[in-house]
Amino acid sequence: MIILEALKKMDDYERVILRKPEIFVYRVPPRQSNRTIKASDWGLSNPAFTGQCRVIGKGHQLFIQIEDKSSYKLFAKAIITGWPTNIIEPVSDSSRYFTLRITSDDGRQATIGIGFADRSDSFDMNVCIQDFFKQED
Repeated sequence: MIILEALKKMDDYERVILRKPEIFVYRVPPRQSNRTIKASDWGLSNPAFTGQCRVIGKGHQLFIQIEDKSSYKLFAKAIITGWPTNIIEPVSDSSRYFTLRITSDDGRQATIGIGFADRSDSFDMNVCIQDFFKQED
């Protein structure tokens, strides 16, 4: 009984798995069903928002949070409950950009484009998400 209570408390514990000081957010044109998504269609020189990114694990869920760099105010979040997932997907023309399905507190969803200036940052994002769900198995 004590072990079960300890495990329940651990599910409430949030841990920051990854923090990246700069992430770019883009508006994504409506997806045509059979066409691959290309970051080059987003106007990469003109992001809609520039902030920081934190990947947070809590229980069996992973949260990708995009926040204002100075105030830390939440701009957008995505919730991932398993891997593989279509919540975050790579684009066909670059390893630095992804589409991300974000969810508001009232349950509404939208798809945005996200990207990093450095390829190693996108690699870190991929690895931390996959590693989180490998630990769940």
